[in-house]
Amino acid sequence: MPHLMDTYNRLPVAFTHGQGCHLFDEQGKSYLDALAGIAVNTLGHNHPRLVKALADQAGRLIHVSNVYRVREQEALSDRLAALSAMEQVFFCNSGCEANEAAIKLARLYGHQQGIELPAIIVMEQAFHGRTLATLSATGNRKVQAGFEPLVGGFVRVPFDDLPAIELVAERNPNVVAVLFEPIQGEGGINIAHNDYMLAVRRICDDKGWLFMVDEVQCGVGRTGVWFAHQHAGIKPDVMTLAKGLGSGVPIGACLAAGKAVGVFKPGNHGSTFGGNPLACVAALTTLDVIEQDGLMKHAASLGDTIRNGFRTALAGVGGVKDIRGDGLMIGIELDRSCGDLVKSALNAGLLINVTADSVIRLLPPLVFTDDEATQLVAMLSSLICEFLGP
Repeated sequence: MPHLMDTYNRLPVAFTHGQGCHLFDEQGKSYLDALAGIAVNTLGHNHPRLVKALADQAGRLIHVSNVYRVREQEALSDRLAALSAMEQVFFCNSGCEANEAAIKLARLYGHQQGIELPAIIVMEQAFHGRTLATLSATGNRKVQAGFEPLVGGFVRVPFDDLPAIELVAERNPNVVAVLFEPIQGEGGINIAHNDYMLAVRRICDDKGWLFMVDEVQCGVGRTGVWFAHQHAGIKPDVMTLAKGLGSGVPIGACLAAGKAVGVFKPGNHGSTFGGNPLACVAALTTLDVIEQDGLMKHAASLGDTIRNGFRTALAGVGGVKDIRGDGLMIGIELDRSCGDLVKSALNAGLLINVTADSVIRLLPPLVFTDDEATQLVAMLSSLICEFLGP
């Protein structure tokens, strides 16, 4: 047996290679990938432009320390700033690291405002990572259990509930920021209304708080725009990215604008591997392909097609509570626990996920085709109907 820590309930399959939106196991069986490594493989598998860019960069330079300038990092920071209208970027290696940076930035900002014990408003059902600070910000008791004492300084409110934030604003003078996901992925594909985001932005402006969005799962074109908060026509003070940014190469980013610009100074934060040339080239290539191949528009239209397909196929099926999402971030909520569907789908040659116990989560690569969408709806609808029974 491999000498791995027992941290994952792994499914009984190992993949040897992939092509497009399909993966292949050790026996050569093909699987339709509707999960994309949990929103990571933006360009699917073995994308020729990404493979060439990575090979070429590996032949030049993989890593240099942030003690020096990194040209690829500078280029990526400029590209992200242009797409987001943000002003500064810090690079790291993952979503939880990006959110750690955001939390540290908010606390330092609070201290600079003379607040001794700065607090951050976070949401129920949120997921921001598994480090101690991001775990404490996460709204899932199951993943927190056993790791007490948790990090303090977080005030939790219900998601998409404006009166709850207004009440905290009235009563807690230590608040310095609001941190939330425009679409909660791990929480069950829960979508923040545009009016809510606009109102929270106004409160942050009025109170001098930082408006911080976690776009780790919903960002980088997945919902039909570069970043999901852009549906509301707003700009955050802090935004975090990871997952799909590098199409499988680990990279995270914490972006700052407005009041958050200039909070970090040399020595306040850092990352040994963050923003290395290989990861930055992966991200630059990913952004280029999304833009040049029209993948955001494709994600928006194909997402509508998939959701409508499921609504038709599952119409009148008892046990289906809701079909929701935005772009290629889709949730099918059932009235019961449905984790067993993951293995049933695997056996049928389909990769899916279940989150929040009863929500089937679909996060296909942005290069998913119309034919693959049709195949997904047919396969999964049949499995759901079989699972729910007559």
